Amino acid sequence: MKYLKHLFGTVLFVAVTGTSYGCNLKVAEPVNTTLIAKSIAEKPAKQYVKIALLLDTSNSMDGLINQAKAQLWDIVNEFTHAKCGNESRPSLQIALYEYGNDNLSSREGYIRQVIGFSNDLDEISEKLFSLTTNGGEEYCGEVIQTSLKQLDWGKNADDLKMIFIAGNEPFTQGKLNYKDAAYNAKEKDVIVNTIFCGNYEQGISTQWKSGAILTGGDYMAIDHNRQVVHIATPYDDVIIRLNSKLNSTYISYGSLGREKKAMQSAQDSNAAEMEAAVAVKRSVSKSSRMYKNSQWDLVDAVEEDEEIISELVIEDLPPALQGKSESEIKSYVDGKKAEREKIQKEIQELNTKREAYIAEHQKEEKGELENALLSAIKTQASKKNYTWD
Repeated sequence: MKYLKHLFGTVLFVAVTGTSYGCNLKVAEPVNTTLIAKSIAEKPAKQYVKIALLLDTSNSMDGLINQAKAQLWDIVNEFTHAKCGNESRPSLQIALYEYGNDNLSSREGYIRQVIGFSNDLDEISEKLFSLTTNGGEEYCGEVIQTSLKQLDWGKNADDLKMIFIAGNEPFTQGKLNYKDAAYNAKEKDVIVNTIFCGNYEQGISTQWKSGAILTGGDYMAIDHNRQVVHIATPYDDVIIRLNSKLNSTYISYGSLGREKKAMQSAQDSNAAEMEAAVAVKRSVSKSSRMYKNSQWDLVDAVEEDEEIISELVIEDLPPALQGKSESEIKSYVDGKKAEREKIQKEIQELNTKREAYIAEHQKEEKGELENALLSAIKTQASKKNYTWD
């Protein structure tokens, strides 16, 4: 587990460096209050951490993909606790690309956008589990350039924009020079971080480190085939049972409702099939502020905008609510919300005990690479006045 934390833990701690303008706290000299008000008014309503994951899906990368599936929930769970100096919390968006797979179009450089920037955790999980590997040409420069062109990185200077590219072939392959892609990334204020799946020195000699430092990013090397070890705890089974109860608080509505509710269940199953610990981590994510589904769940939708109840037509409602008055629907939704919050609180409390148990029983110390990585990322985070609670 700790080795893909070099990849996804990296993403995580980089994610927590995402910034709201309130994060850039400095001792300011007195200025005209009118200008201050104008400046604040011009700021976007939200600030984002935008992260594009570019994963090599050639034959040799099965281990990488499996670790990615397991580590998604670690990212979310840690990112939940990130906050700016002004106590606000930025939003996380993740995009996913695959490259280096013979099943992909040669015209597109053996590159595919799996999902654009999204905060839909179930869909991101679904896309990760859909990845398969097959031998191919691995064009690092081209996949970086493609993600720069296709994704909406936005123009807000306060957003933190990151690319993480992982693979094990020379960074120099392909017609597009990786240096050109790196310069283009820098122009868009996007930091490129590279993860070489193999020997650290080999990654340097094949230009993976160069690909990172050109944009001020980090270079890492991981053993992508190392067996992920999870520590079972006395709290796992209880958290998994609570997750089932949590699912019963979701009220699907609209054209997406049935499909998304089924996806929620499918991703629970995908996590459970990997290992119980992965199912637990997903359950913890679902109990956090990061797991919101206002597009299909009436509880989240009403929390976002109470007026939605008056706008729904009968066909949008689940059978149990059809024919009910607005006040009856609101009462039902409020009951489910209270039930959900109670379950989420229980899961969070149990997870605190679970994490303490893991810390106590963790036999292996963090390696030098992991220590160096977290140190570098937290240094970047401190520049944005980020903290974790």
